[in-house]
Amino acid sequence: MGYPPQVKNALTITSSALLLLLASMGCTGVALPPEAPANPQSAGAATVAAKTVEAATSPAAPEIVAAPPVAEPDEIDVAAAAPPEPILDPTDQLEEALGSYESSRESWQHGEFDEALHSLDRAYELMLTAEIGSDALLEQQKEDLRHLISRRVIEIYASRRTVVGDQSGAIPIVLNEYVESEIKRFQGPERRFFLESYQRSGLYRPMIVKALQEAGLPEDLSWLPLVESGFKVRALSRARALGLWQFIASTGYRYDLERNDFYDQRMDPERATQAAIAYLRDLHGLFGDWMTALAGYNCGEHNVLRAIKRQRAEYFDQFWDVFLSLPRETRRYVPRMLATLAIVNDPQKYGFELPEPFAPLRFDTLEIRRSVSLADADRAMNLEKGTLAALNPELRHAATPPETYSLKVPRGSSSTLQASLTDLPAWATSGSLSVHRVARGETLSGIARRYRTNVRDLMALNNLRSPDRLSVGQRITVRGSATRTRVATLEGEVSYTVRRGDSLWNIANRYGTTVDTIRRDNALRGNMLQPGQRLVLRPPAGSRSTTSTRTASTAASGSSYVVRPGDTMAKISGRMGVSLERLLAANGLSSRSTIYPGQTIRAP
Repeated sequence: MGYPPQVKNALTITSSALLLLLASMGCTGVALPPEAPANPQSAGAATVAAKTVEAATSPAAPEIVAAPPVAEPDEIDVAAAAPPEPILDPTDQLEEALGSYESSRESWQHGEFDEALHSLDRAYELMLTAEIGSDALLEQQKEDLRHLISRRVIEIYASRRTVVGDQSGAIPIVLNEYVESEIKRFQGPERRFFLESYQRSGLYRPMIVKALQEAGLPEDLSWLPLVESGFKVRALSRARALGLWQFIASTGYRYDLERNDFYDQRMDPERATQAAIAYLRDLHGLFGDWMTALAGYNCGEHNVLRAIKRQRAEYFDQFWDVFLSLPRETRRYVPRMLATLAIVNDPQKYGFELPEPFAPLRFDTLEIRRSVSLADADRAMNLEKGTLAALNPELRHAATPPETYSLKVPRGSSSTLQASLTDLPAWATSGSLSVHRVARGETLSGIARRYRTNVRDLMALNNLRSPDRLSVGQRITVRGSATRTRVATLEGEVSYTVRRGDSLWNIANRYGTTVDTIRRDNALRGNMLQPGQRLVLRPPAGSRSTTSTRTASTAASGSSYVVRPGDTMAKISGRMGVSLERLLAANGLSSRSTIYPGQTIRAP
């Protein structure tokens, strides 16, 4: 640009001077190259020059080599001189500066660090020389751009030091008063929590470490779930953050964690780990260091950015500069993570004898295309109760969804479940709303048990402040969520007595018929039912078969029998001509077992 010699002297600051400045500011992510070529149009020239002069007055300030003398005007060959660059409008200058800033990202992502810094040099120069006068909007845009460029410079130099696969020192363990306070809490009142969390870490940490290694992120991040959830996959915070990595719903959606009536992937250890890695990578790319990234993970990147912007200095130096401006919870969160790393790296120093971690989970996956109860599947596979629920914590009701689902099963047992799937009863969900009138002596907990829900959901659904304040006749809206329904096969006409909580949809779903069929067969005009009301249930048109035909075919085949309403094992043994003891043994049942309409009973 056509600057006079005095201005040129002020602007003649090399890229090496910029690096020296960043190093003097305490940026741990800045590594000085062995040699940097001079560049009279370097980034942030005017601001860097001013700060360099100020730093030079300090005894510890780095020495800045003076720029070579600039030729006097009478020594310049005017004929050979290039024509002066046109003066841009301030708005155009800021637009062009933003464009250079954006181009630096593309160069950086392609590993072209020098080109990225050159684009930032150009962006800073354009931003700095924009004469905006008293325009408040342009002044704000200029200030925002200054912060963006400063952060990008620090990010680039930090990323040049990052080596994929060698991340042992990526999270520096600082032992200051805040970290030591959290260490003392782990040594004292939270000692049991720490030891139990460490033991649980064995279930999931090998998987997490492998995922971090593949992503090129520090292995130290594998201890973050200890701080977040104590390595509990169903942990729920007061802020409604859920799972091993404590995602709130909105952040979970941002990182492709789905949730619906059947599952919530925030509780899926593998999927949540991949989402956490993506989020942490983005935060590190934004802030340039892991401690600030961890702060952003806890309270959100926007809260951290606001804290940075409130600083008096015009640049963001390091995490501890902004530490006291962060939310109170975050001021404990990052030191708590550093305390965890300090203890697991040297437990004896802090008086810990760490227990042996649990063995990692080992499982296969099986594609299931129907909705079944995990408890039923446990029994069919002779597994300990709750085994499949522990392997699949994301399934909200311990049942698979009706669409195709990849179910985790103990390693080597997938063929056993595959063989028994056809014999497992269907699981149906009822999410419809109904109204319950409170009777004398009823409690909210009793109503919750009746409708297979919980007191908290009933209070939320009905805006109740206390579970103890119910009145006779009060209308309580209930949602029959996740009720297990054995789907019966209607073999002719059946008489059904309506119970509290029934609806036409529930009854139709339970007996494999339709609401329209029930209405037509019972001359019903609406959907209202009354407890004690008797209904006639028949199969839908075109699907009827007679009881006598079914019984005859069963007796003839002697192989199996489908349970009908009103059946008992004693009645079925008489129909099949076998003893009750043999029939119970052949089906793995006892005299106390309950049978359901639609269940298949095998002959001995």
